[in-house]
Amino acid sequence: MGLTNKREAHLKRMPIIESKVTTSKNGRFLIHRTIITHIMPTDYYRAVLANSIKVTEEELTDEDISKIIKEGREYLKEQAS
Repeated sequence: MGLTNKREAHLKRMPIIESKVTTSKNGRFLIHRTIITHIMPTDYYRAVLANSIKVTEEELTDEDISKIIKEGREYLKEQAS
């Protein structure tokens, strides 16, 4: 059974993942190398780079961080429901 046109188009948009496992020259270590290749149109990158959003850094207190984490947990619970 072959792939449907929709599935084939979906697979073409996915990144190419290559995995290679070798050992070091002395044989003591296992080397697992993963290469992820994602091909995007250059127009996409031009649009991203042209968007000049200003990012400012600000100090966060422990209270601010706790609040952000709490809000994130609540959001995840809502999504799971």
